[in-house]
Amino acid sequence: MSIRRLPEKLVNRIAAGEVVERPAAALKELVENAIDAGATRISVRIAEGGILWLEVEDDGCGMTAADMALALERHATSKLPDDAIEDVTTLGFRGEALPSIASVARLTLDSRVVGGDGWRRVVDNGALAAEGPAARAKGTRVLVEHLFARVPARRKFLRSGRSEYAACLDVVRRLAMARPDIAFVVEHDGRRVLDVQGGQDRLARVAALTQRELAANSIGVDLDRGEVHLGGVISLPTYNRGIADHQYLFVNGRPVKDRLLVGALRGAYADLLARDRHPVVALFLDVPTSEVDVNVHPAKTEVRFRDPQLIRGMIVGGLRRALDEHGFRSVQRPAEAALAAWRQEPVPPPEPASGFLFGRRTEPAVHLFGTDMPPANEAVARVYDRLTPFASAPAPLAGRAEVAELAPPQVDEHPLGIARGQIAKTYIVAEAEDGLVIVDQHAAHERLVLEQLRRGMSGQAVPSQGLLLPEVVELDEPACDRLEAAAPQLAALGVELERFGPAAVMVRATPAMLGAIDCHKLVTDIADDLAGYDAALGLSERLELVAATMACHGSVRAGRTLNVAEMNALLRQMEVTPHSGQCNHGRPTWVKLAMDDVEKLFGRK
Repeated sequence: MSIRRLPEKLVNRIAAGEVVERPAAALKELVENAIDAGATRISVRIAEGGILWLEVEDDGCGMTAADMALALERHATSKLPDDAIEDVTTLGFRGEALPSIASVARLTLDSRVVGGDGWRRVVDNGALAAEGPAARAKGTRVLVEHLFARVPARRKFLRSGRSEYAACLDVVRRLAMARPDIAFVVEHDGRRVLDVQGGQDRLARVAALTQRELAANSIGVDLDRGEVHLGGVISLPTYNRGIADHQYLFVNGRPVKDRLLVGALRGAYADLLARDRHPVVALFLDVPTSEVDVNVHPAKTEVRFRDPQLIRGMIVGGLRRALDEHGFRSVQRPAEAALAAWRQEPVPPPEPASGFLFGRRTEPAVHLFGTDMPPANEAVARVYDRLTPFASAPAPLAGRAEVAELAPPQVDEHPLGIARGQIAKTYIVAEAEDGLVIVDQHAAHERLVLEQLRRGMSGQAVPSQGLLLPEVVELDEPACDRLEAAAPQLAALGVELERFGPAAVMVRATPAMLGAIDCHKLVTDIADDLAGYDAALGLSERLELVAATMACHGSVRAGRTLNVAEMNALLRQMEVTPHSGQCNHGRPTWVKLAMDDVEKLFGRK
């Protein structure tokens, strides 16, 4: 087979496939060009997520008519003054960005320099369609219409307009976060969705583009190590999210996505956050150009460091130092030798129809939720009518141990033993026939609530409680879209909500078993779960994650004093609940120290 030179039009389309796989990619190239042109204000207008058209206008230096013609040729750029391709100090230098976009769409380019005349050039899918004078102020305007309209093979792989819009908005957010000195405005389908003023400080810009509460729940990072500087904003451990969508890394002012950041953050926040929670961070790393390769990816969304361990250590150390100086220190883990004697013993699920539990016949157990299994007798019913459900108690219970109204049960009747007390308002200490059991009350009850919610997902609707005053929760549009689409399934879990404008939802009811909860926090976490696994999992699988999040909100919290009856009720419920040996995040809910090991600790054996 003979080798032939590809025609220029086809070459541009191949290049477009590398750089412009969707509207957000084209938008990224255009906004980066505007930043490199010295703009102080950038306006973005998109329609149907950029599929129909997208427009970027700036007040930068502009271009002459000759420059415009050259800019639409491949491998022409103003961003490399010499041949040192590794010394890239701008956001990019790919000269084929404009011609690549113009090869798969209709591109209109207007521009004017100071003291010159405006000029317009129109290229329609690689062919020059028109050019001539244009009346405009200093700067440049690029309009891209009908992206991939004549390339159906690529057009069919685009997502819905709402999904493409969310990707476009994320691109502008990241670039706007990197340059707080520049004003950014974004309009979608004629409606303004983002407006940040130039001249902001870094914290104010990050908070404006993520969540307003971040300003009061964050600390700054400022660290130098040789020629490398690390700065930015990180959230306090108490301010976190269910997914890592608000974690941003910038290298020499360029937004990048790097797996190094994920591991570094996990190390920095170890012992401060649960494994399923993620901090909000925006880190700005400045390194010499010789120490980083920005040409790893065609769109420059990835970088490669010459010394990755130095960078990771700097991120972990810098963040830990900032957190420690603010007073948040890790709890020291016990030595492995001290834990060697401890073991977790699984409780097998009961046979529902047999009436036997753990090898002996028992009366039906009392459930915290008071729904499936009735109390064993009227006396027990009176106790648990007063105590259950835990989650719906409007205020913490009395801070003292109370004598149960029933005769104390025998130790040998229950595998998890009988409650003898509570430590640190977090751990239940129980005496079992063969040892000492310690239960994490929050982790245990979290699992119990989750199993109840799962029954709702299997067809048994979870009872809901209507709010006296419906609560409006403000979120970004993509999050509201996901919640609205999942509303029927969420109703089965007891969460009743409806759309309330483009960027808000109204919550009318929450699951009764959760009691009085923070609706804003609950709905935000549900939206995070739906977003974090949107592409990888189906709706039913995502709802499993939503149920786990809801269970965490509705469970008995650490730091709450329980009386003896409540502690025993929790233990009995655990004994008849599947998977009660682990919480929703994989951590153990209880551990047992065998009596032989206790005697060894005191030198009796």
